[in-house]
Amino acid sequence: MSESKSNASAVVSYSAHATVASIAMHSAPVNALSKALRVGLIDSINKALADEDVKVIVLSSELPLFSAGADISEFSGGDLSPMLPEVLDVIEQSTKPVIAVVNGNAFGGGLELALACHYRISHAANKVGLPEVHLGILPGAGGTQRLPRLADAKTALDMIVSGAPTKVTKLPKVFDVIVDTPQELEQAAKAFADNIVNENLPAKRVCDIDLSFDDKTKALFSEYAKGVALKTKGYFAPGHCVKAVESAYTLDFKSGLQREAELFMECMKTPQARAQQHFFFAERAASHVSGISNDLKARDVNKVAVIGAGTMGGGIAMNFANVGIPVVILELKQEALDKGLALIRRNYENSAKKGKLSSDQVEQRMALLTGTTSYDDLSDVDLVIEAVFEKMSVKKEVFGALDKVCKSGAILASNTSTLDLDEIASSVSRPQDVIGLHFFSPANVMKLLEIVRGKQTADDVIKTAMKLAKTIRKVGVLVGVCFGFVGNRMIEPYGREANRLMLEGASPEQVDRVIGQFGLPMGPFTMGDMAGLDIGFFVRESRRDFISHDPSYCIVADKLVAQGRNGLKAGKGAYLYEAGSRKPIPDPEVLEIAKQEAARLGIVQREISDQEILERCIYPLINEGADILKEGIAAKSSDIDVIYVYGYGFPVFRGGPMKYADEIGLDVIRDRLNHYKNELGEYGQHWFEPSSLLEELANEGKSFSSLT
Repeated sequence: MSESKSNASAVVSYSAHATVASIAMHSAPVNALSKALRVGLIDSINKALADEDVKVIVLSSELPLFSAGADISEFSGGDLSPMLPEVLDVIEQSTKPVIAVVNGNAFGGGLELALACHYRISHAANKVGLPEVHLGILPGAGGTQRLPRLADAKTALDMIVSGAPTKVTKLPKVFDVIVDTPQELEQAAKAFADNIVNENLPAKRVCDIDLSFDDKTKALFSEYAKGVALKTKGYFAPGHCVKAVESAYTLDFKSGLQREAELFMECMKTPQARAQQHFFFAERAASHVSGISNDLKARDVNKVAVIGAGTMGGGIAMNFANVGIPVVILELKQEALDKGLALIRRNYENSAKKGKLSSDQVEQRMALLTGTTSYDDLSDVDLVIEAVFEKMSVKKEVFGALDKVCKSGAILASNTSTLDLDEIASSVSRPQDVIGLHFFSPANVMKLLEIVRGKQTADDVIKTAMKLAKTIRKVGVLVGVCFGFVGNRMIEPYGREANRLMLEGASPEQVDRVIGQFGLPMGPFTMGDMAGLDIGFFVRESRRDFISHDPSYCIVADKLVAQGRNGLKAGKGAYLYEAGSRKPIPDPEVLEIAKQEAARLGIVQREISDQEILERCIYPLINEGADILKEGIAAKSSDIDVIYVYGYGFPVFRGGPMKYADEIGLDVIRDRLNHYKNELGEYGQHWFEPSSLLEELANEGKSFSSLT
């Protein structure tokens, strides 16, 4: 009888008892399949194969999850031998059956590892998946070949093309045993291993399964490929995922693996993969704030107040109720308060109708929300967020009232989207407790949270805000104080150029089409109509000194607002809208207004190319981002990318505006800005001056990402 215990490596434990060898991964925090872990797995398998007493091998994890997959930091190169496919081949070709005990999530290479084993055990609440498509690639260690052999074509395609986690209960052909709870796994694995030994069951290799490419399956792949092409425009990997899975049906296993590897490398070489992998790291980097000690303790936030029960205030309150934090909502008028609470209930009930919440969950969340019309009821809250009218005098009045009633140590936050946070903080006796928490509308849906650091904001307040963002399932990005912070400051030149292009002869629908083809969910004119043209007008009114030198500045938008054309809510804005419809209908009257204003201003209308529209909308936005970096408003270019992807729908397959600029070359951006600076006369001289940081980096052949 064999009985031994040893460490195969620092991240893989090996032990043998009687006829069973146990291999356990313990590479914190997520069992990423690094070189060390891969070496440890091969060494352990070989050790079990060399032990004559061992009849079955059990592969498990000592961590709460099985494995999160490949170590993406290794993508940059180095000595990667043995590669994951080599490890999986050793496991699959083992003459002794290998059981994967999938105790927790198995994603990417983690699931591919389990698929290479001969048997798989998991529990009913567990989820597994192949999310590589989100990195612009496809499963590269046999996932596209083994999964369809165990499941079916449709299931494999859905999992690989979407990258979404799937409950193991939906994969009965993949898992040989599914127990009810994680606690039952150890006993189930022991019983299963004993059964293999007693029944002398063979190593059941997935690679030995043959698939039939019949007419029904051919039709499935044909239709699926068409659907993917329509739904994933701009992305490269989804179409290659379909091709890889199809090769499992058209090629033998070995040839299928070769085809998968070819398709994987084709994906890796694309700008989409570079962009998506950049964004993967950017999102994680956003949560790391330099200059604040890891030992600094965050403040406790056990109760929150929200000032304002409107659409924004209600949405903000829902974020906290969703995670079990009680919220007091203040409105000075009972009617407005009742209306706001009713809207929140309606939102929750709509979610329940869609099956996203149970009726009990609706009531639980509503029970966490209480309304008040008195500031005195906010005396015990740990955090208060004002979401009132975007006007400095109103904000200051609210903060003055909060300063009087809120307890010492309470965090006072503003949801302002453009105003000077330091001026707001000057209205209280404790500016160190003031911070900006800029939610994006709809606040209960949008993932971005711009966290605005004032001159006197305390470090523990910043740390609390960053931690709280994660608690309420937001992506928090720390920014500094300036007009519009990062997101809205950069959207200003984007919107300005869209409006100027209309004066020069482009139509709203042409501009929106170009931006849509670039990858944003909607163009600037549709976005303006959806948000309300009066909102933009109000912002311009507060900045007339900034734009007074340019009589053309958004002049058509101003005229539309003057006519009551405030957008979708008015049934007309830059477009017309039929009752109950959000579909924009082009309106010749808007073009006529633009024509008249152009004539008045001496602007000659002309035919404008799609390329000019793209460059004049996107490049000034990037240029503004460069100034934001130069001024230290954003700590790193990747933070800007996170803000633009999550706050404004900038396409992930371009990585964000700053990554997009890096990809096409900063010298190209600089040169095209200078082109328009010279071509557009006085207008160009003022608005198209390249940022000094952009000039510096372009001259040195560097990128924005080189700054971090």
